[in-house]
Amino acid sequence: MMNTILVAVDGSPLSKRAFEQALAHADSTVVALHVIDPSDPGYSAPLDADISTEPLHGSEEWYERADELADDIFDELAALADGSGIELRTETLRGNPARTIVDFARREGVDAVYLGGHGRTGETDLLFGSVAELVASRAPTSVLVVR
Repeated sequence: MMNTILVAVDGSPLSKRAFEQALAHADSTVVALHVIDPSDPGYSAPLDADISTEPLHGSEEWYERADELADDIFDELAALADGSGIELRTETLRGNPARTIVDFARREGVDAVYLGGHGRTGETDLLFGSVAELVASRAPTSVLVVR
Protein backbone atom coordinates (compact mmCIF):
# COMPACT_ATOMS: atom_id res chain seq x y z
CA MET A 1 0.00 0.00 0.00
CA MET A 2 1.10 3.56 -0.65
CA ASN A 3 0.37 6.74 1.28
CA THR A 4 -0.16 9.09 -1.67
CA ILE A 5 -0.91 8.19 -5.27
CA LEU A 6 -1.08 10.76 -8.04
CA VAL A 7 -3.63 9.96 -10.74
CA ALA A 8 -3.60 11.88 -14.00
CA VAL A 9 -7.22 12.25 -15.08
CA ASP A 10 -8.65 13.43 -18.38
CA GLY A 11 -12.24 12.22 -18.18
CA SER A 12 -11.60 9.12 -20.27
CA PRO A 13 -12.76 5.66 -19.17
CA LEU A 14 -9.11 4.61 -18.78
CA SER A 15 -8.30 7.49 -16.44
CA LYS A 16 -11.38 6.59 -14.41
CA ARG A 17 -10.12 3.00 -14.22
CA ALA A 18 -6.68 4.28 -13.10
CA PHE A 19 -8.41 6.32 -10.40
CA GLU A 20 -10.31 3.25 -9.19
CA GLN A 21 -7.04 1.31 -9.03
CA ALA A 22 -5.45 4.13 -7.02
CA LEU A 23 -8.35 4.07 -4.54
CA ALA A 24 -7.78 0.35 -4.06
CA HIS A 25 -4.02 0.75 -3.48
CA ALA A 26 -3.72 4.00 -1.51
CA ASP A 27 -3.34 4.08 2.27
CA SER A 28 -4.46 7.64 2.79
CA THR A 29 -4.53 10.06 -0.15
CA VAL A 30 -5.23 10.09 -3.87
CA VAL A 31 -4.40 13.25 -5.76
CA ALA A 32 -6.38 13.62 -8.99
CA LEU A 33 -4.46 15.89 -11.37
CA HIS A 34 -6.13 17.28 -14.45
CA VAL A 35 -3.85 19.08 -16.90
CA ILE A 36 -5.37 21.55 -19.32
CA ASP A 37 -3.30 21.46 -22.50
CA PRO A 38 -3.42 24.91 -24.12
CA SER A 39 -1.73 23.56 -27.25
CA ASP A 40 -4.74 21.35 -28.08
CA PRO A 41 -7.59 23.45 -29.55
CA GLY A 42 -10.24 20.75 -29.11
CA TYR A 43 -9.13 19.89 -25.61
CA SER A 44 -11.82 21.73 -23.66
CA ALA A 45 -14.64 20.27 -25.73
CA PRO A 46 -16.48 17.10 -24.72
CA LEU A 47 -15.88 14.20 -27.09
CA ASP A 48 -19.36 14.48 -28.61
CA ALA A 49 -19.33 18.29 -28.97
CA ASP A 50 -19.34 20.19 -32.24
CA ILE A 51 -15.97 21.95 -32.14
CA SER A 52 -17.31 24.77 -34.33
CA THR A 53 -19.68 25.83 -31.52
CA GLU A 54 -17.06 25.69 -28.77
CA PRO A 55 -15.28 28.85 -27.55
CA LEU A 56 -12.35 30.19 -29.57
CA HIS A 57 -9.15 28.37 -28.63
CA GLY A 58 -7.13 30.33 -26.11
CA SER A 59 -9.93 32.73 -25.26
CA GLU A 60 -11.04 33.40 -21.71
CA GLU A 61 -14.21 31.42 -22.48
CA TRP A 62 -12.13 28.47 -23.68
CA TYR A 63 -10.22 28.36 -20.38
CA GLU A 64 -13.46 28.74 -18.42
CA ARG A 65 -14.94 25.80 -20.34
CA ALA A 66 -11.82 23.72 -19.67
CA ASP A 67 -12.07 24.52 -15.95
CA GLU A 68 -15.77 23.55 -15.95
CA LEU A 69 -14.93 20.21 -17.56
CA ALA A 70 -12.23 19.62 -14.93
CA ASP A 71 -14.82 20.30 -12.21
CA ASP A 72 -17.18 17.78 -13.84
CA ILE A 73 -14.41 15.15 -13.86
CA PHE A 74 -13.63 15.83 -10.19
CA ASP A 75 -17.32 15.57 -9.24
CA GLU A 76 -17.47 12.10 -10.77
CA LEU A 77 -14.28 11.04 -9.01
CA ALA A 78 -15.48 12.40 -5.67
CA ALA A 79 -18.58 10.22 -6.00
CA LEU A 80 -16.35 7.19 -6.63
CA ALA A 81 -14.16 8.00 -3.61
CA ASP A 82 -17.09 8.67 -1.27
CA GLY A 83 -17.07 6.18 1.58
CA SER A 84 -13.65 4.75 0.66
CA GLY A 85 -11.86 6.31 3.63
CA ILE A 86 -9.30 7.76 1.22
CA GLU A 87 -8.70 11.51 1.15
CA LEU A 88 -9.20 12.95 -2.34
CA ARG A 89 -7.24 16.03 -3.37
CA THR A 90 -7.86 17.61 -6.76
CA GLU A 91 -5.59 19.85 -8.78
CA THR A 92 -6.01 21.52 -12.16
CA LEU A 93 -2.90 22.83 -13.88
CA ARG A 94 -2.14 24.18 -17.33
CA GLY A 95 0.71 23.05 -19.54
CA ASN A 96 2.20 20.14 -21.38
CA PRO A 97 0.50 17.10 -19.81
CA ALA A 98 3.53 14.79 -19.48
CA ARG A 99 5.85 17.49 -18.20
CA THR A 100 3.25 18.83 -15.78
CA ILE A 101 2.50 15.37 -14.35
CA VAL A 102 6.20 14.58 -13.84
CA ASP A 103 6.94 18.00 -12.31
CA PHE A 104 3.98 17.66 -9.94
CA ALA A 105 5.06 14.15 -8.88
CA ARG A 106 8.57 15.45 -8.12
CA ARG A 107 7.36 18.51 -6.24
CA GLU A 108 4.79 16.64 -4.14
CA GLY A 109 6.89 13.53 -3.47
CA VAL A 110 4.08 11.09 -4.27
CA ASP A 111 4.57 7.35 -3.84
CA ALA A 112 3.32 6.42 -7.33
CA VAL A 113 1.72 7.82 -10.47
CA TYR A 114 -1.28 6.10 -12.07
CA LEU A 115 -2.65 7.02 -15.48
CA GLY A 116 -4.62 5.60 -18.34
CA GLY A 117 -2.69 4.50 -21.41
CA HIS A 118 -4.76 4.99 -24.51
CA GLY A 119 -2.53 2.70 -26.55
CA ARG A 120 -2.31 5.15 -29.44
CA THR A 121 0.28 4.46 -32.05
CA GLY A 122 1.34 6.07 -35.27
CA GLU A 123 3.15 9.09 -36.58
CA THR A 124 2.23 11.40 -33.70
CA ASP A 125 3.68 9.03 -31.10
CA LEU A 126 6.82 8.55 -33.17
CA LEU A 127 7.40 12.31 -33.15
CA PHE A 128 6.23 13.24 -29.66
CA GLY A 129 5.62 10.08 -27.64
CA SER A 130 2.46 9.43 -25.70
CA VAL A 131 1.81 11.05 -22.35
CA ALA A 132 1.92 7.66 -20.62
CA GLU A 133 5.25 6.73 -22.23
CA LEU A 134 6.83 10.06 -21.37
CA VAL A 135 5.59 9.98 -17.77
CA ALA A 136 6.74 6.38 -17.33
CA SER A 137 10.22 7.20 -18.57
CA ARG A 138 10.66 10.46 -16.63
CA ALA A 139 8.70 10.13 -13.38
CA PRO A 140 10.68 10.06 -10.13
CA THR A 141 8.62 7.15 -8.82
CA SER A 142 6.76 4.02 -9.95
CA VAL A 143 4.19 4.47 -12.70
CA LEU A 144 1.18 2.25 -13.33
CA VAL A 145 -0.32 2.56 -16.80
CA VAL A 146 -3.86 1.20 -16.94
CA ARG A 147 -5.18 -0.08 -20.26
